[in-house]
Amino acid sequence: MASQELIKKLEETIENFPDFPIPGIQFKDISPVFLDPKLYEDVIADLVAFSKGKVDAVCGIESRGYLFGIAIAVALEVPFILIRKKGKLPPPIVSEKYDLEYGSAEIETREGQIKKGQRILIHDDLLATGGTTEAVARLVEKQGATVSQFSFLIGLKDLNGEEKLKPFNAEVYHILEY
Repeated sequence: MASQELIKKLEETIENFPDFPIPGIQFKDISPVFLDPKLYEDVIADLVAFSKGKVDAVCGIESRGYLFGIAIAVALEVPFILIRKKGKLPPPIVSEKYDLEYGSAEIETREGQIKKGQRILIHDDLLATGGTTEAVARLVEKQGATVSQFSFLIGLKDLNGEEKLKPFNAEVYHILEY
């Protein structure tokens, strides 16, 4: 869906930092995208085109999922729902635990913000192993809504994150793939 021009511009803009934060990790720094308002606008337009008419709300994953997710929701004229790390929201909350490579974590949202029957877009900046995104999808389903789409600026294909999202039968989109 993304134009070759947008892909090329993003590839030139996003910076790669080998061995950060630990050896073997290739950190993709998206912060230079925010220095170019036109590029940011083009990214939002692309992500909005993917979801237009297909979702009733956008869930953004803390914290980088908010950077594009809020703008996507505003452009689509649908609610934006914060998905936060444990302990950051006042009660009542709905939570979901998930495993990490070296432990576990928990994500939360305010009870009642995700409505039964809603079609939800889950957005984050990057899809790596998919564990957090999978947990958010379970959190959405726990509240009676349906995950209809996942969107990301970047997908890391070698980490097989999309495999964890297949059980949700939702469209998966990323502008860049590494």
